[in-house]
Amino acid sequence: MKQLLVKGENILNVPNLISLYRLLVFPVILFMALTGRESWFVVLLCISLVSDVLDGNIARFFKLQTNFGAALDNLADIFTYAMALLGLFIFKWTEIAPHAWILYLFLAVFVLSYVVSFFRFGKIPGLHLYSAVSAGYIQSIFFFVLFVFGFYPWMYYLAIGWGVVAYVEKIFVLLKLDDIRIGVKGLYWLMKEER
Repeated sequence: MKQLLVKGENILNVPNLISLYRLLVFPVILFMALTGRESWFVVLLCISLVSDVLDGNIARFFKLQTNFGAALDNLADIFTYAMALLGLFIFKWTEIAPHAWILYLFLAVFVLSYVVSFFRFGKIPGLHLYSAVSAGYIQSIFFFVLFVFGFYPWMYYLAIGWGVVAYVEKIFVLLKLDDIRIGVKGLYWLMKEER
């Protein structure tokens, strides 16, 4: 594969192409949701959720991590999870409604993390903290199970609750960092670095 360098980083690699796929398929998933085509919505969303797990692991395993890739992945994550949430509201709201308070809390903390990032650094936070990555895995499993097998409240609370914890940690990390950088594992490791 040819090299395409941006700010000294080779951005033409497999993980970035997978993230790009998730960005490009977003309008198709949106169309399926808005037109009530639940089966196609579920298939395409599940492919995006699986590819979200793949791109980061491939980048880490083959040492293909770049700042560009982290930002691209984060943007693709936003669109993928926005579609998953839209699917909740369109196709599964009857099951979710009695438990919606924690979803609203998650959305508030999620948005606040981006507000903090833009206020402090003027850009998307391309951080991949351990808590956020594990929350993404748990949420991917939850969305897959929800759309394929049905609603399990304990799994919902685990997925959304861990997401709240992860984004609260992300806010604290953003407040401590001088600039957004890849390779930050979490608040504990950041504080350990400072000692």
